[in-house]
Amino acid sequence: MSADKCPKCSASIGPSSLDCPMCGIIFSKYKIAQQKKQASEMPTGQSHEIDYKIIGDDMQVVEIELDPGETVIAEAGAMNYMEDDITFSAKMGDGSKPDEGFMGKFLSAGKRTLTGESLFLTHFTNMGGKRRCVAFAAPYPGKIFPIDLSKIMGGLICQKDAFLCAAYGTEIGIDYTKALGPGFFGGEGFILQRLTGNGMAFVQAGGTLIKKKLTDETLRVDTGCIVGFTSGIQYDIERVGDLKSMFFGGEGMFLATLSGKGTVLLQSLPFSRLADRILQNSSTDEVSSTGGGIAGGALMGALGGLIDGD
Repeated sequence: MSADKCPKCSASIGPSSLDCPMCGIIFSKYKIAQQKKQASEMPTGQSHEIDYKIIGDDMQVVEIELDPGETVIAEAGAMNYMEDDITFSAKMGDGSKPDEGFMGKFLSAGKRTLTGESLFLTHFTNMGGKRRCVAFAAPYPGKIFPIDLSKIMGGLICQKDAFLCAAYGTEIGIDYTKALGPGFFGGEGFILQRLTGNGMAFVQAGGTLIKKKLTDETLRVDTGCIVGFTSGIQYDIERVGDLKSMFFGGEGMFLATLSGKGTVLLQSLPFSRLADRILQNSSTDEVSSTGGGIAGGALMGALGGLIDGD
């Protein structure tokens, strides 16, 4: 310890002392406790400030650098690696409302299950005395996109499995699809995720991520290719042309329409499309080896693809 006074009682201490002879505190533990206290006393609605770097190209990892006492939240199972002094715990809720009671946290977590996500989020905290790193990776090939939520009025509305991780203090809520059409045929269901706050958040996209800015325009998109959009965008669906185009055009029966003023994030390879291609090839191999024993299953899969456009 280089200081000549105890940080708690101000008693004189030696330059190499590990504890205080007067109040008995251990300096290293006291420093960590103070860092945790400062983090918990951050103003409500204030996200932790985190540094990051994205590693890789088509199978990316985002490495988050945490100062002592800082926390990042992530989807269960998203962690790739973490350094010493990083601890993690599964918690209900995202921590954006620290004064919220048990029932409030339970209801907030329950809303997440409506989007098909886990009831719990994992909180990773740096409990050490120096900067440490923790990294997260998407579960399928694609891109990780960083978003500064402080620059997005109204937050980002995204598909149910787009969220990867975010700075502690980010609110992960839900957003309802108001029209019946997008709910039934839009590929994302009636309930989407809404990310709000003033810190960094990271979303994942299959294949290549495309960022489009609309200014009172309309963009027609394959229903599975939407990653997210800002609150100024209206989301709806429309039928694809005539019956011939619907059944034989290969684009499904419906397209999503995104209109208004704001930003749209798209993905070139939705996971559902990738899974369908793998299943089709697997089915073809099995048909060849078994003499067509699962041809009916392959036919039903093809009919299902007409609905979602994949």
